[in-house]
Amino acid sequence: MNVRPSLTRSIPFWILLVASLAVTVAGAAIVATTLPAMIAGLDDQTATGGLVYGGQSWITIGSGLLAAGLVGLFVLLALAAARSFLPVATPTAEAVDVADDAEPADDAVFVRTDEVVADGEVVPARDEVTAAR
Repeated sequence: MNVRPSLTRSIPFWILLVASLAVTVAGAAIVATTLPAMIAGLDDQTATGGLVYGGQSWITIGSGLLAAGLVGLFVLLALAAARSFLPVATPTAEAVDVADDAEPADDAVFVRTDEVVADGEVVPARDEVTAAR
């Protein structure tokens, strides 16, 4: 049995992928909407202080998010590349000793229960319950 799951079945892998894509798209959207509005206001000489100074702040935030998302995608790519170089563990079969299971364990407790047969007579039955230690 493979101890490590494949990379495509790993939940942290998919969380990193989705989060990186979401942050990249959010940062690109902030920059793509704020920058043209600020440039248009400066070109028309109708820009207000809020548009210029606030726009610079929003572009800085958007570019930071964009950079963080791209770093996450590069980490994801590096993780996938590093994962391809690691050897896959080969499954090993262990021998099972059947003789040990034939006799009850030393710490077994026998509990007496009664079973009712269809004729109505009670037949005692013996169940083995292993004591938990």
